[in-house]
Amino acid sequence: MVIPFLSLYLTDDLNFSLKQVGWIMTSFGLGSFFGAWLGGKLTDQIGYYKVILGSLILTGASFLIVQYFSSFWSICISFFVLIAIADAARPAFFVALSAYSKPENKTRSLTFIRLAINLGFSAGPALGGIIITAIGYHGLFWVDGITCIIAGLVMIQTLHPKKARELDKEIVVDNPIPAHRDGIYIIFLIALVLFGFIFVQYFSTIPLYYKEVHHLSEEKIGLLLALNGALIFFFEMPLIAYLEKTSISKMGNVINGFIFTGISFILLLITPWSGILVVGMIIATLGEMVAFPFGNAFALDRAKKGKQGAYMGLYSMSFSAAHIFGHNSGMQLIDTFGYDNSWIFMTIVAGIGTTLLLFVKRRLKHEKIIT
Repeated sequence: MVIPFLSLYLTDDLNFSLKQVGWIMTSFGLGSFFGAWLGGKLTDQIGYYKVILGSLILTGASFLIVQYFSSFWSICISFFVLIAIADAARPAFFVALSAYSKPENKTRSLTFIRLAINLGFSAGPALGGIIITAIGYHGLFWVDGITCIIAGLVMIQTLHPKKARELDKEIVVDNPIPAHRDGIYIIFLIALVLFGFIFVQYFSTIPLYYKEVHHLSEEKIGLLLALNGALIFFFEMPLIAYLEKTSISKMGNVINGFIFTGISFILLLITPWSGILVVGMIIATLGEMVAFPFGNAFALDRAKKGKQGAYMGLYSMSFSAAHIFGHNSGMQLIDTFGYDNSWIFMTIVAGIGTTLLLFVKRRLKHEKIIT
């Protein structure tokens, strides 16, 4: 509820410049990166259940506290801590999935987790826009914080820790390939960072574009952002089920998703008509629905070549890296070159990422011929 409106909160309520907002969003990304690393360590030491529960409760408390900070450095530090606590649960979710889901259902279980997250994301921004209109930005922090704490209490009452299934433990292979030495996988992750780089704009620079260029209210911005979650909730699982039956490879689907997301930025350039924002959001969401599940599935398949933990750790960190550089770069670009030139730049980045993925796809075919 807070995150989609964060850039608006920082500019409208706290009167920070775009450059300052960019650096605050970088601290957000660094917190995400650190949280993913810390969560993995803690999950190995104390278990996924305690990590997820602690993350929910402490994230709720952090949301209630950070609203009282207003200086630049206090905001940077507080949001670093907040997102580090929140994202510490991300590695724990992978381990929890191994405990509650059969190995053959893992890809569908990942999609189902995304479904749950996006159900919340479809309701959160819509409700958030109404809260801002009614009582102001601080209402977001109270509602978001309280709902996180309630989620933790519900978890205590309804979910009991289980041991990971024997069949789903890390696969040991002869002569495992270290993740950082798997050239194809590293190029794939670089492309994924570029994809994340342009996609995170929908949570930082795009809301500002909606307000400053198209003069949308927070309530309308919330509804537009909620469209993303609603589309994913209703259509992602049927779409994935359909695409799995086609002859399109996992990498082919990731490439198509990247192309759709790049097109969504081109649409913002061709007409000042505000209706194009809806079309752009639909196209971007289609790109997300296609790219993320199949990208995740490709990473899981590739991880069988070596240590799965290391592979999936790098995969998680690629999105944190996108948060570190994407938000700040977007803000700096807009402040220096304006919105239209920034969207042109994002389209070019999409083209570079697509080219890298096409190279990966070609190498994968060569790899199969050799083996």
